[in-house]
Amino acid sequence: MKMYEKAPAKINLMLDVLHKRADGFHEVEMIMTMVDLADRLELSELPRDTIIISSQAGYIPLDEKNLAFQAARLIKDRYNVKSGVHIHLDKRIPVAAGLAGGSSDAAATLRGLNRLWRLHIPLQELQELGAELGSDVPFCVTGGTALATGRGEKLTPIANPPQCWVVLAKPPINVSTAEVYGRVRSQSIAVHPSASRMQEALEAGSFQDVCDRLGNVLEDVTLKLHPEVQQLKEAMIKLGADGVLMSGSGPTVFGLVSRPSKVARIYNGLRGFCKEVYAVRSLS
Repeated sequence: MKMYEKAPAKINLMLDVLHKRADGFHEVEMIMTMVDLADRLELSELPRDTIIISSQAGYIPLDEKNLAFQAARLIKDRYNVKSGVHIHLDKRIPVAAGLAGGSSDAAATLRGLNRLWRLHIPLQELQELGAELGSDVPFCVTGGTALATGRGEKLTPIANPPQCWVVLAKPPINVSTAEVYGRVRSQSIAVHPSASRMQEALEAGSFQDVCDRLGNVLEDVTLKLHPEVQQLKEAMIKLGADGVLMSGSGPTVFGLVSRPSKVARIYNGLRGFCKEVYAVRSLS
């Protein structure tokens, strides 16, 4: 028996860091949404008690370091499942890119195994399992658009952004999320993006207001560490994207584009800066 799951990438329309918590995590306020750049998972039940991960991508771990593997092991252990599973990951989302590719794979694994093994786990319980794997996993379980608080696991569904094109560009570098957060000093952040104002823009369906209210306090850290991200952001603005922001801890930069006629120009222009450029639609 086989199940198929789609694991879309996420982008942050806004990301604010409020303070460092006693548990070592940062208290954050984020608005996240999903785009139509996705990994695809094929989950096949195995008679023996084992977990096998395979992929056409030669640059990802296929063992316990893989979040999909961790998700499968968690659900097997928690619900005493003795069957095994072979998970094939058709990778399309860049790794270490600020797009939650690994988290989305883990969320898709939880959803897929819930169906494959007929466990009937409620959605909220799947999100709670996801929170044990990573801060972005609960959001990726449900997708859509949400306000995320706490360390990212407390979710409030909100209105989706207006339909638009999203151009994503990842420079040929990897960014450590732990290093970026480790360098954040919340008390020295000069301007905090407003979750409430972004939510108002989404509820009003105003594309221009969404573009005007984009904000990510991690940009200051990542752009200092990696000047090429700043160059990429400036290039995207010059090429005519309506709203431009770094996603998550980076290094991927995305541009929101309302007119299809602009998309090809922006896409082709960015290919001069980096190979990993994608033109996709927002998911709503």
